[in-house]
Amino acid sequence: MIARDNYPGTLTHGKVRVLSRIAAQGLTVMVLFVLLIAFSAGAAEKGPPKPGPRDKCPVCGMLVEGFPNWMSTVVFKDGSQVFFDGPKDMFKYLLDLKRYSPKKQSSDIGALFVTDYYNLAPIDARKAWYVVGSDVLGPMGPEPVPLEKESDAKAFMKDHKGRQVLRFEDVTPDVIRNL
Repeated sequence: MIARDNYPGTLTHGKVRVLSRIAAQGLTVMVLFVLLIAFSAGAAEKGPPKPGPRDKCPVCGMLVEGFPNWMSTVVFKDGSQVFFDGPKDMFKYLLDLKRYSPKKQSSDIGALFVTDYYNLAPIDARKAWYVVGSDVLGPMGPEPVPLEKESDAKAFMKDHKGRQVLRFEDVTPDVIRNL
């Protein structure tokens, strides 16, 4: 008589254990992969780091924690960050990086954040619209006022007597000097 285990396709207790181990390992790898994706997505949505009570603007020296409505942040690829009390000082810093951070280069920058004037949420500084010459003052006087949407920038410019709407790449040293 032929033993039942010798038929092709029959599962023995040993084969079941091996298949169970393989399935468990596969499931573990899948769970780790899903967690990695979830963690990465959460980190990106989290936005900029928050300043501490001793973080100072490298341009003007002001403590920045007290100005969350104007907060601007440069995050470097090495994980370090610099906080500003407003976008004006962030632009001064970026336009003269060698002066403020001699060991850094613009290629070291991982992310730039500014605070949207209307919703007070951090937004990508490179995608923001900036209104200059308005009647709204920041912590250090006139500021390029950041807004996420062009329509908001145009409405803000009309409501607050703004002079011009600019994109990130259009903000030059002359623009900052003439605020």
